Amino acid sequence: MGGNSLERKKYVAYPEYKDSTEEWLGKVPEHWEVIQIKRLSPVKRGASPRPIDDPKYFDEVGEYAWTRIADVTASDVYLTKAPQRLSDLGSSLSVKLEPESLFLSIAGTVGKPCITGMKACIHDGFVYFPELKIPSKFLFYVFAGEQAYKGLGKFGTQLNLNTDTVGGIKIGCTTNEELNQIVTFLDHETAKIDTLIEEQQSLIRLLKEKRQAVISHAVTKGLNPDAPMKDSGAEWFTELPGHWKAGKLGYFSKITNGATPSRENSAYWKDGTIGWLNSSKVNDVYIDKADQFITPLALSQTSVQEVVEKDLVIAITGEGQTRGRVAICLTNATINQHLAAISITNPNLNHEFLFYYLTSQYERIRYESSGAGSTKGAITCGDIVSYPLPIPSIDEQLEIVEYISNKLEKFDLLLQLAIEQIEFLKERRTALISAAVTGKIDVRDWVAPP
Repeated sequence: MGGNSLERKKYVAYPEYKDSTEEWLGKVPEHWEVIQIKRLSPVKRGASPRPIDDPKYFDEVGEYAWTRIADVTASDVYLTKAPQRLSDLGSSLSVKLEPESLFLSIAGTVGKPCITGMKACIHDGFVYFPELKIPSKFLFYVFAGEQAYKGLGKFGTQLNLNTDTVGGIKIGCTTNEELNQIVTFLDHETAKIDTLIEEQQSLIRLLKEKRQAVISHAVTKGLNPDAPMKDSGAEWFTELPGHWKAGKLGYFSKITNGATPSRENSAYWKDGTIGWLNSSKVNDVYIDKADQFITPLALSQTSVQEVVEKDLVIAITGEGQTRGRVAICLTNATINQHLAAISITNPNLNHEFLFYYLTSQYERIRYESSGAGSTKGAITCGDIVSYPLPIPSIDEQLEIVEYISNKLEKFDLLLQLAIEQIEFLKERRTALISAAVTGKIDVRDWVAPP
């Protein structure tokens, strides 16, 4: 992971400090003032035209973008894009913000600050600061440091923000010249950290691509690079090693679909002892336990399907990433209607080989089950039965499974290291912001290196 470690820097402290009496601020530089945000600007709430789904409030070429919580969640510092724009009528019933305006989410992703990079309107899930006497980017960093919210959580758990709680937050202030210097320092230093984070994210994407390529090559080309190849006659894999066979999944397995016992009948659920799986379980890859349970009565009176150890389950519905994902059962259970069970009936097919093969075909399965590109789609049991399948000998399947398992162990270790590095960098970024906005480090004489 060379080149991705963040060099530890030694920052100097201010010469003298005083107690702020605020837990999150701690001691602040002697010449700083501790002041409530509402003394620096009124804190006001956004507004929304009602009903918000009325098309008269929207216009594709409207002057002001319509800001959703999701748009802010997807933004780093500046809001630069939003999929919808308001009509003149719609924007007149909302709150208009000009570029470089700071606002803060108080619903959804609570406490996320953002600065407008364009003309935008905000609804009542946001608050804004219309007459801010300090640099908006400094207050952005105060919120981004995440410590200013300490003590504002309802019963210490759920963060509860409104105009009063935000306005009541006390922050450390000094001259705008000094605050701007802190902003310049943080802009420079966080940009460097963000670059390191992006490098790690790119590495993760590359590792995942290579991981998938290893699986795909092994299950369709085999492990012998010198093996003569032949035309497969199948669209999913154009060539196969000459000694392999090709077939349909239905020749080697039984495909069944599950159900959900009525929730209104407590006799189907109360004190249940039989595991019942929903589609979220495919994300476990190996399913060793159920999270929900049904009764023997539900099993006998409804169309739930049983799965046993070594059966595969595949998610057959859903608009997110779940549809098309496959998992191996390590326990006996039942499944709901959003899952199909693949029970191997032919001893010439290994369940782990099949798992890796179907995993390698994830994108194709999703594409074909979505009507060649539709956002809504479903996989049918009939589709699964007809999936083309490469069939090496059972011994070769076991060799391929062992090879892939060993390779994936190495990939997974590298992926975990990259994920941990990103977490470290994010923690370092937050800590640096917090230190700067609370005056724990003195950057007045800091100059960006050439």
